[in-house]
Amino acid sequence: MNGHTPGEPVDMNAAVVCRRAWNAVEPRDRTEMKSPAQTVIIHHTALRYCDSVSQLAHIQHMHMQERGFDDIGYNFLISGDGMVYEGRGWGIVGAHAKEHNLNSVGIAFMGNFNDEMPSSAAQSALLRLLHIGVLHGHVWPNFVLEGHRDVAKTECPGEYLYALLPKLRDQLQNQ
Repeated sequence: MNGHTPGEPVDMNAAVVCRRAWNAVEPRDRTEMKSPAQTVIIHHTALRYCDSVSQLAHIQHMHMQERGFDDIGYNFLISGDGMVYEGRGWGIVGAHAKEHNLNSVGIAFMGNFNDEMPSSAAQSALLRLLHIGVLHGHVWPNFVLEGHRDVAKTECPGEYLYALLPKLRDQLQNQ
């Protein structure tokens, strides 16, 4: 897809930290998306913010060993300092929102946003990532931005992050 092989390391001008850089375990399997994502689903990890690299490894282990996923469930994760980490990456079906994975990208903010607001750096990182996704044909230009609770019975992505989604939608339309 536009010069990027699904599942391969992402650079995009160093906007995304590739899997290799955070020592991701190889996935057991991966399924390529059939077309660009129509929906972007926002999550939170619901974990306290800590060292991003160790938290990524913990999340991947939890997803693969405890939940039986083939890999970390999210396509991307964003830390409080605005770093974007490749999970499954562009063009790979995630395991983040049952019955909605085939046509969506799952992006998790690292932290618990029932307790606090996401940082402005993390919010800006999301906007940049989505801009890249649209530019490179991984996400439809008129995609729908939803919180995980919009498609499942859950508190995710937390009260504070969910309340920000309308503002983020407006900012995306004005880019």
